[in-house]
Amino acid sequence: MRPEAGSRLKLYSYWRSSAAYRVRIALHLKGLDFKTIPVHLVRNGGEQHAETYRAVNPQGLVPVLEHEGRVLTQSMAICEYLDECFESHPLLPADPLGRARIRSLALQIACEIHPLNNLRVHKFLKDQCGGAVDATAWMQHWMSEGFIAIEQHINNGRSGQSMYDGDRPGLFECFLVPQVYNARRYDMDMSMFPAINEIVARCLVLPAFVNAAPENQPDAEPL
Repeated sequence: MRPEAGSRLKLYSYWRSSAAYRVRIALHLKGLDFKTIPVHLVRNGGEQHAETYRAVNPQGLVPVLEHEGRVLTQSMAICEYLDECFESHPLLPADPLGRARIRSLALQIACEIHPLNNLRVHKFLKDQCGGAVDATAWMQHWMSEGFIAIEQHINNGRSGQSMYDGDRPGLFECFLVPQVYNARRYDMDMSMFPAINEIVARCLVLPAFVNAAPENQPDAEPL
């Protein structure tokens, strides 16, 4: 697909959404121009619940990617779509085993960690359980459980490099960095995860990650 096709990309995003953060990283890694359409997940009960947005995504979630009239949802599917459509900076290794390993690591975040500590779950715990459940402790627990496994996977699979191809981050880093951002946001102790911390530190100085960071988004709010 022609590189200039990236100019027709629109991303429905919320600055603090880790799922949208993943896609922003992927877009910047691949050097694609895109227009951000902010969807505030908190203001006025959440703009994602409005009928106009539900017409775009019936799930009422971000991110959504629009490309040449096509509408895509779910961050993993969007990232892989971008990788298949745009050749610059492949997000996955060339070999099948390498691709499976990276997908497995990304899915551990997308399917095992994030669903237990996203905004909807946090709100439900606070609204329905009152003070009976410490929502922050809940989130820290499940992030820790997931990071323990990922740390071991990294250490078992590494061969002198943190990232899958030297200094070229890809799909895994698109998912890892936003999840660590969430962990730090909720004051989680990350000292037990040196391999994860090393990867994240190397990523955060790269332009793609700087440009994708929540605080650098057009809809970012003062902390």
